[in-house]
Amino acid sequence: MKGLNNLYRVLDANINRASEGLRVLEDLARFCYDDRPFSKKLKELRHGIRKNISKLLPNLIESRDSANDVGLKTSMELDIDRKTSLTELAQANFKRIQEALRTIEESLKVVNENELSKLYEGYRFEVYSIEKEYFKFMVGGNKRNRLNEIMTGLYCITSEEHSKGRSNIEVVEKMIKAGIRIIQYREKKKSLLEKYNECQKIREMTLASNVTFIVNDNVDIAMMVRADGVHLGQDDLPIERVRELVGDEMIIGVSTHSPKQAEDAVKRGADYIGVGPLYRTYTKENVCEPVGLEYLDYVIKNIKLPYVAIGGIKEHNMDEVLARGAGCISMVTEIVGADDIEQKIGRVKSKFSRGVL
Repeated sequence: MKGLNNLYRVLDANINRASEGLRVLEDLARFCYDDRPFSKKLKELRHGIRKNISKLLPNLIESRDSANDVGLKTSMELDIDRKTSLTELAQANFKRIQEALRTIEESLKVVNENELSKLYEGYRFEVYSIEKEYFKFMVGGNKRNRLNEIMTGLYCITSEEHSKGRSNIEVVEKMIKAGIRIIQYREKKKSLLEKYNECQKIREMTLASNVTFIVNDNVDIAMMVRADGVHLGQDDLPIERVRELVGDEMIIGVSTHSPKQAEDAVKRGADYIGVGPLYRTYTKENVCEPVGLEYLDYVIKNIKLPYVAIGGIKEHNMDEVLARGAGCISMVTEIVGADDIEQKIGRVKSKFSRGVL
């Protein structure tokens, strides 16, 4: 009888462990990621795990003996298992829940609660599925937060042919020194090997400086150098297929020229969009006609993704772009073609009314 009573102690402890672990994940979803549906799903699972053991609750309460738990002293003597990120915190609690549910499942078999055991086996497999969904959701949340932080101010793009004889590496070095937080490598006329070698070097530079690095068009190069993201044009590879290749963590940006293209980018999973060209630009060949500031107005009002206003923006006309509410602007020739790139970036940054980069 004592052995059976102790088995109820095992059940009681692990019901609590599973519930407590779910509560941690629920609160992360609710307070750290502001995701009501996911928080609700975890809450319902937590309530189900507690509710369905209720017929055994008198036995569980009767068997509880926290004061004489021999594991308490051991736990108190162990070094604290420090968590350095929300990801580590979530991983630890998913493992805690899964182990607790497996113990519950096996213990219920011994007390002849086979149907209940199958139910908790089902809960365990449900948690495995939720774990996969949760980390996909967390990656998305972290990426959104990161983009919202860095896509303010000046988004810089390389263009060696307009750089007054300076290499892309030299230009990027100056951009980084001037405090730029996001840089896109765009080079249309070089060989793949030349582009790869430059991107490899720029990746090293941006990693060392905590600068987000985006590669234009070349998904293969972006993956090989482990860039933070890739930027696609309307005639490039489909967003969905690129996502299959690069995974959920890599940023995918898409150039858009109309409300329809912006809405399409949102539906297909882009992380941010380029909005333009607002003015006539000669930086790219075969570029479309200017879309005007009205398209920027539409994006600001209707599109929830981060965006960068681009195309023909110069120091002399950026005030009217900012006046429409743009928080992130890209200049190409105005920056790379400046006699003093760092000085030019400093002047441009000073124009942002909110004091962002």
